[in-house]
Amino acid sequence: MVTNHHKNLATFIHLSTFSRFLIPFGNIIAPIVLWIANKDKSDFVDTHGKQAINFQFSILLYALIIGAVCVPFFVFSLFSHFDILDFHAFDSIHININKPSPLFYIGGSIGLIAVIGFILELVFIINASLKAKDGEKYSYPFTIKFIK
Repeated sequence: MVTNHHKNLATFIHLSTFSRFLIPFGNIIAPIVLWIANKDKSDFVDTHGKQAINFQFSILLYALIIGAVCVPFFVFSLFSHFDILDFHAFDSIHININKPSPLFYIGGSIGLIAVIGFILELVFIINASLKAKDGEKYSYPFTIKFIK
């Protein structure tokens, strides 16, 4: 039987991922500490803890992949067309904005995907917290099961 205490623990494990805004890697450290301390209390807490940790590791992996793909596009586009903004002042104010490289657009599109992914991550965490509070099981989408 799932008690209110177990529901609160599971909810807090999900919400502890927001600690990354205060502590570097808090989104991974806080749920792991809470899960290890409380996983033996019930299967409900154990399941939600594993889900939260697996989701955060998956998000970290996806962010590293997106960063590894996105950053070179920006670097190459900046060095290949360094004169995107040609500004001459004082003689005669002349502003010349050249057309950016297609690499800049590709890198920007991948960066936009990362921003959308961040927003979806927040929505999934809040949804998981609400499900845990209601005593329901929740499975994050796009999650790789690192801890089974």
